[in-house]
Amino acid sequence: MPMDFKDTLVIAISSTALFDLAESHRIYMESGVNSYAQYQIDHEDELLKPGAAFGLVRKLLALNEGAEDKPRVEVILLSRNSADTGLRVFNSIENHRLHITRAAFTSGNSPYLYAEAFGAHLFLSTNPVDVTQAIEAGIAAATIVAPTQASNESDIIKFAFDGDAVLFSDESEQIFQSGGLEEFTKHEKASAQKPLEGGPFKNFLAALHKLQKEFGTEDCPIRTALVTARSAPAHERVIRTLRYWDIRIDEALFLGGMDKTRFLKAFGADVFFDDQEGHIERAREHIASGHVPNGVINKK
Repeated sequence: MPMDFKDTLVIAISSTALFDLAESHRIYMESGVNSYAQYQIDHEDELLKPGAAFGLVRKLLALNEGAEDKPRVEVILLSRNSADTGLRVFNSIENHRLHITRAAFTSGNSPYLYAEAFGAHLFLSTNPVDVTQAIEAGIAAATIVAPTQASNESDIIKFAFDGDAVLFSDESEQIFQSGGLEEFTKHEKASAQKPLEGGPFKNFLAALHKLQKEFGTEDCPIRTALVTARSAPAHERVIRTLRYWDIRIDEALFLGGMDKTRFLKAFGADVFFDDQEGHIERAREHIASGHVPNGVINKK
């Protein structure tokens, strides 16, 4: 029977998110694809340094320890490299002892279609065009940037999510943008019993929740947090929505418009997903952060 990833958390990642390919990209931009290809071949035995998502991937793959029958996490490499130039990437994967065995090399084309084909719950890339195409195709995706300082070294993997336009649809954000805080608060109070529609990261959060249940609450190596600008009384609809979805969130921070960065640092997030680039820029000082190009703010 063909292999499938049922009951496995599947993460698709670009080569530039996994490794630091800044020098290779500079050569591509300055001298073109032929010079880039030759550079990669000439340096294919040279170890690539970790990229923005390297630490997260390493921690996720560590969850497979003790899972003898079937891996809990599968990481798929999706790369705009050709198979020829991608050999350097696979050599670095082997040297870093990352158990990544599946890949799609597209020779310059966007690889986002293969995220869906592999059944990926999440696609991380440094290419905003690829990420936008994935979001439009209904795949949880983010343009990831590395932290400027050392990231969390704990064995626990901590995911932090914005709410509107990320975990939830941007229905309420649209009201806030058009009518301001007063209209937003009035609408959310009146709609407290009505669950929000899911956003692009709903299914990823559900997959994390399913994986968490394999470990139980006491010794679970994954923690999740909702970090939102909402405050009371707009909190009620969010809590009822998660209850309606039957999805656990470990921590919920209702900040009422306060800057999220210090709270993300206190939580010890390994990665933070938000639809607003300003939040990403502030958070990346301490935390690997992913911009989710979804919702009314990104359409302006």
